[in-house]
Amino acid sequence: MDREQSWWAIEQQRRAIAALLGELTAAEWDTPSLCTGWRVREVAAHIAMAPQRIPLWAIVREFARAHGDYNVLVDTITREHARRPTAELATDIADTAASRRLPIVTNYRNVLFDIIVHGQDISIPLGRPLTVPVDAAAAAATRAYAVGWPVWKRHRLDGFRLRATDTAWTAGEGAEVAGPITALLLLITGRPIALGQLTGLGVDDVAVRLEQRVGRSRGP
Repeated sequence: MDREQSWWAIEQQRRAIAALLGELTAAEWDTPSLCTGWRVREVAAHIAMAPQRIPLWAIVREFARAHGDYNVLVDTITREHARRPTAELATDIADTAASRRLPIVTNYRNVLFDIIVHGQDISIPLGRPLTVPVDAAAAAATRAYAVGWPVWKRHRLDGFRLRATDTAWTAGEGAEVAGPITALLLLITGRPIALGQLTGLGVDDVAVRLEQRVGRSRGP
């Protein structure tokens, strides 16, 4: 997918998420998401913050407080933002759906996989699945697979060949792990729920690898 196609997919995912959030009860906002340690509320806050301009000095300050740990930094600023009223979070996502403003030190490819994965983080536990176009999921998986520090260890999936069963997409070499591209994207980003949709000689071993990773870090 090129830049324009990616931004279109990002906008559509944001609108779908905002619409879903607008239907939730107060109890549903507190549902644990697929993103370890975050409720639906925190994931929504994270999504709402993405198009907003956070001052560099504020990021530097929080990064220092987090002792250089990227995941702690993200967690801290997200939990602070999540204190806002839920209606405001949903409205902010809808109002900025078409925004192309980028957070510092990122790009639209990162925003694409981030919004798709976090949409699934919210929708799957609620039993309200969000549809992800196959081409968008494939582009997101390609980017997420390549991302390393400070988000993930770059070689976290070495020794496995990931193969999509619903589109022409592969990554890596080794024992095969196959399934729908959206499930592979969730696997790449550390979501154990993806394992139920995957098959192949490498599934058991990748499950162990994933369990070890989840114990250390939440991811995006």
